Amino acid sequence: MGISLKGRSFLTLKDYTKDEINYLVDLSIQLKKKKLMGIKGDLLERKNIALIFEKPSTRTRCAFTVGCLDEGGHPEYLGKNDIQLGHKESVEDTARVLGRFFDGIEFRGFSQDTVEKLAKYSGVPVWNGLTDMYHPTQILADLMTIKENLGYLKGVNFTYIGDGRNNMANSLMIGCAKVGLNFMIIAPKSLWPENDLVDTCKEYAAEVGSTITISDNTDDIIGTDVIYTDVWVSMGEEEKSKERVELLKPYQVNETLVSKTGKDALVLHCLPAVKGYEVTEETFEKHSKVIFDEAENRMHTIKAVMVATV
Repeated sequence: MGISLKGRSFLTLKDYTKDEINYLVDLSIQLKKKKLMGIKGDLLERKNIALIFEKPSTRTRCAFTVGCLDEGGHPEYLGKNDIQLGHKESVEDTARVLGRFFDGIEFRGFSQDTVEKLAKYSGVPVWNGLTDMYHPTQILADLMTIKENLGYLKGVNFTYIGDGRNNMANSLMIGCAKVGLNFMIIAPKSLWPENDLVDTCKEYAAEVGSTITISDNTDDIIGTDVIYTDVWVSMGEEEKSKERVELLKPYQVNETLVSKTGKDALVLHCLPAVKGYEVTEETFEKHSKVIFDEAENRMHTIKAVMVATV
C-alpha cells in the first residue's frame, strides 16, 4: 500500500513513522534529480503558501521560497512585523484567518506551542521551520545527505557532539532513532538532553534495532560514520556565550577528533558555522562540499514535505 501524507502537518518527527520518514527522504532524492534534469514541476500549481518568520533565516526561507516556486506555487513571506500573530490577534484567530487564504503554512519562531496551535486551528498543513524544541526539516536534509553519501541509513553510526540539549540534538535523536541509525550524543553532562526525550527515543530505537548512547567522553567517537555539530550558543542565549565556549572547548570538531573515528567519517553541520569554535576552519573546509550539499538538500526535502502534504 502506498504512503499518503496529504493534509498532514509536519511539526516534529515524533509524529512520523519510519516508513513515512524514509518515503520523504526518497521523494526528496527524486525531486532533486528532477530539478537537476531541468524538469519543471507543477505539484503546487495554483497553491498559496504562507511563510511566517519570527526568527531570521537563510536556508529555511530560501528553501521554502524556491521549493514552492519550483513546483508552481506562490510563497508569501510574513515577517514578525507583517501580521499580528499573538499580539493584537491570538494565534488561534490568526490561524483561522490564514487557513482561509492559504493551502499550507510554514512557521519559524520560538514556541512549539505556536506552531501546534497554527496546525490545530488553520485547517491546512502546517510545517515547522524551526522552534526552540525541534527542527524537523533540517533532519530530513541530514538524512538525505547521509543516504546520498553512504547509500543507506539503517545501521549508520551517528555522533552529535557539542550542546546536547538544543533543538538540533533533540530532533536528530528523534529522526535517527525512528529510522534506525545508532545515535550518540557526546556532550558535557550539564548539556545532556532531557531524560524523558532520551527514554522516548530509546523506545523508537528498540522498535528498529538501533541504539541511543549519551556520553561525555570524546574517545567514544571511535567507529562513527557521521560526525555532526552545531553552534555552541543558540539564538537567544548570547549572554551565555563565554561560559558555553569554555565548557565546550574539549568537544570541538577538529582533525584530531575526526581521526579518532578510525574511519573516513562524514562531517555535517546545519549552518551557520562559527569556525574556530564548534569546528575548526581546516576541518570545515575539508568537508565543505558535503556540508553545502546538506544545505542545498534543505530545499529538496522541504519541497518534498510541501508536495506530499498539500
